[in-house]
Amino acid sequence: MPQSLRVGWMGLTAMAGTLVCWAPSPGAAQSAAAPGAAATPDLPFTHGKVADGATKSAVCSACHGPNGNSVNPEWPRLAGQSAVYIAEQFNPVMQPLATTLSDQDISDLAVYYEAQTPAGLEADPSYWRGGQALYVRGDRGRSVPACIACHGPVGRGNLAAGYPALRAQQAVYVAKQLTDYASGARYAGPNPLRASRNGTMMFTLAKRLTPEQIRDVASYVQGMR
Repeated sequence: MPQSLRVGWMGLTAMAGTLVCWAPSPGAAQSAAAPGAAATPDLPFTHGKVADGATKSAVCSACHGPNGNSVNPEWPRLAGQSAVYIAEQFNPVMQPLATTLSDQDISDLAVYYEAQTPAGLEADPSYWRGGQALYVRGDRGRSVPACIACHGPVGRGNLAAGYPALRAQQAVYVAKQLTDYASGARYAGPNPLRASRNGTMMFTLAKRLTPEQIRDVASYVQGMR
């Protein structure tokens, strides 16, 4: 298989994931309404501004790269990532920076990165077929569902359910996160299982994957566009 292979649509059929409504933060649950008028809930990040996020992203680019395309395989690519998921992932590593951000800053950054185009690497020709099989069909023998059900046919994720986009994410980073899910180290704090609304699912599923399956599916998503 040539090194230039890029994993694309490949005739895959989308599978629907379970939708979970995103709950806006307190104080942002309702938009201003005229006296006596019914209040209308805001959608996630409707007040985020891409242009403002572009300006504010300068400090983020040191780790996450220009336009969110990290060149360091250990840092996630944010380009094309769900705004909802980005806002959820201000983990302990990010806390020193996150504490300086307002809600508006976070909204601006989240929608900015969601609007960017991921520029990934190539799928490893030795492993991508095994990764594709797991991503598309899962592994019934190990009770592992297909990744496509939550992350979509080309890895764009599911905004409403909060499932992250995986396309073009670097294999080193993906493999590390799956390994950390399996070991329980993915999130810190007193209750890591509740640090992410979909985290419990991944803590369970990652334990069922073999090291080879983690390597293969990580390589596969790296080549997705």
